Amino acid sequence: MQLAYLGILLSLWALCSSLDNGLGKTPPMGWMTWERYRCNIDCKTDPENCIGEHLIKSIADKMADGGWRELGYVYISIDDCWSLKKRDSKGRLQPDPERFPSGMKALADYVHARGLKLGIYGDLGNYTCGGYPGTTLDTIQIDAETFASWEVDMLKFDGCYSNSSEKALGYPKMSQALNSTGRPILYSCSWPAYEGGLPPKVNYTFLGSICNLWRNYDDVQDSWDSVLDIIEWFACNEDALQPAAGPGRWNDPDMLITGDFGLSYEQSKSQLAIWAILAAPLIMSNDLRSISQEAKELLQNRLLIYIDQDSLGKQGRRVAKVSSLEVWMRELVDEQYAVAVLNKGTDGIPKRFFMSLADLNITQSALGYKLYDVFEKEYVGIVKPETNIEMNINPTGVVMLFVCPASDRLHRL
Repeated sequence: MQLAYLGILLSLWALCSSLDNGLGKTPPMGWMTWERYRCNIDCKTDPENCIGEHLIKSIADKMADGGWRELGYVYISIDDCWSLKKRDSKGRLQPDPERFPSGMKALADYVHARGLKLGIYGDLGNYTCGGYPGTTLDTIQIDAETFASWEVDMLKFDGCYSNSSEKALGYPKMSQALNSTGRPILYSCSWPAYEGGLPPKVNYTFLGSICNLWRNYDDVQDSWDSVLDIIEWFACNEDALQPAAGPGRWNDPDMLITGDFGLSYEQSKSQLAIWAILAAPLIMSNDLRSISQEAKELLQNRLLIYIDQDSLGKQGRRVAKVSSLEVWMRELVDEQYAVAVLNKGTDGIPKRFFMSLADLNITQSALGYKLYDVFEKEYVGIVKPETNIEMNINPTGVVMLFVCPASDRLHRL
């Protein structure tokens, strides 16, 4: 069975055109409906929060006017539950006319007029995860053409209600279909998440040739336990995952939930720090119309975004673990680094931690290194590689440092 599956992959690799859209050279940034709004279609009693064009337009306005767009948050994506329960007479997917009265093309025009990009959701299977019409192997081409005709900029392609063989055929086929439309559409694949996320069932070399980003693991929920579970899974499987990532092809640990209900301020910093170390897409799912200033400042932290968007595109990893403390590190361009010390402890006591750059093999600069505290937005000073750096890390919190050679003037920031 496994040999047959690999045979399908190799045949498709030889036959289908690989992804050639020039997109996702750095991890995509934006906003998505799912975690915060789920499948809320009750626009009669909850018009402000249902999946419809009013929500998308109001969030688009906030992204354009609230400083998000200028920082790189440009994708605004509709997840599941946007369509009618049946296709039209020509076999095309169609938006619910009560919730999207202007239609998807008009909505895309609205989003584009604000300098943003519109994303949409599909599912390789008989139904979407929410029970709406899915995309079968027979309807992939017409669905790709429909999305392109609406001038959609991103497709999240889920995998409910299909088997492994259908996924092995369908995900590459959709990549080819999107390419054939001539419209650059960022392609987010959920394929690995349905196959356990790891080799040999997941061939990341092949996946990187057909998708811009992909979900590896479970959906994030609005809780610290969920975020911790995702962090631990990535840490335990970094040898398989790290080589897969790079410009145009990213591992996706799922949405940012900063600004919602489940994370404390410290925990929000921790999710953001580890996502940036992982070179992860920064896709928010929150209510930008009512987000707190505290959460907004975290999400709009310029140095954090600079780290996440680093052009080298090398995913970081956990490099040390001592009791409840973990050290994560990412190599950046020009001998720069990001280091995050995460405290998973819940005993209520900040942990004191000592570390030198030499401990992390950061020793190249003869003049030493400049340190910046990412979340405190402070310049710490110049240190030699062998100098001990003292930190206090709050429970479920993080200290994140940006490290660059002392000669670097940070003209890029």
